[in-house]
Amino acid sequence: MSGLGAIGLGPDEEALYEVLLDRSPATLDRLAAAWPRPDLVPLLAGLEAKGLLGVTPGPPPRYTAVAPDVALDVLLLAAERELIKARERARELEEAFQERARERTPPVVVEVVTGQRAVEQRHAQIQRAARRQLRSLSKRPYFDRLGSVAAQRELLERGISSRMIYEQDFVASTGALRLIDEMIEAGQQARVLPSLPMKLYIVDDKLALLLLSHEPADAVAALVIHPSGLLEALIRLFEGFWQRALPLGLTSARDPARDDARLIALLLSGLTDEAIARQLGVGHRTAERRIAELMGRLGARTRFQAGLLAALARE
Repeated sequence: MSGLGAIGLGPDEEALYEVLLDRSPATLDRLAAAWPRPDLVPLLAGLEAKGLLGVTPGPPPRYTAVAPDVALDVLLLAAERELIKARERARELEEAFQERARERTPPVVVEVVTGQRAVEQRHAQIQRAARRQLRSLSKRPYFDRLGSVAAQRELLERGISSRMIYEQDFVASTGALRLIDEMIEAGQQARVLPSLPMKLYIVDDKLALLLLSHEPADAVAALVIHPSGLLEALIRLFEGFWQRALPLGLTSARDPARDDARLIALLLSGLTDEAIARQLGVGHRTAERRIAELMGRLGARTRFQAGLLAALARE
């Protein structure tokens, strides 16, 4: 979709409108030199119908772009009115759905979603539905990493709070630390636990997605949990895990203490020296030396104690 696609302007219309802004007023011949395509006349007709250009009678006729602050504002206001109508209709449909659900015996509490494609689609829908916060337990199987990261960034950009508890297995995987670092810098709150019992997403306090099975792909299934005692139990479960989990408080790439912060996060994650060396991109002996130096500075007897003391000192 083009930058103005949300207000009904196609990519070609937007591009031609930009040409008009640069060349107005212009004859058809002059525009044809800049837009040597057979769709020029119908595109001009479309722009005129949308109020983006005016035509001065000839001979020859001249085409003049209407100033964006006037023409585009009209389209934006129209799109906003349509969006308000769509939201009102969506609210009506949701109220009708909830009313029918309440009338059922027993009431609908859980939906079963089967198949990898259907589960991934519902996962994306649930994330987009967040208005205040998203709480997540992250464990295998992982959805498309790039798509998931993009969805999380979109949430954070919208001001949605995101709290993610990662499983140690993921933190130890190649490239995971860099990914988590980027998400924390974008605003995500991240913690880690040695293991998690399930893959879970909770949107606000109104909906949850709980993944059931993993392999094979066509056997993937999930539960969508609606407001109920079960949803409240899952929310309490997440909050309990959050209190027990250890923070992954990585620092910005501009922070000179970045290397120490990464080391602290990895120590708190309970990773082996080999895994820490791999994540830091250094040799095993270098990782051991840096861990020993950190423990010596803090007076810690164990690797975990060193990570915990360092994390507490930064709070």
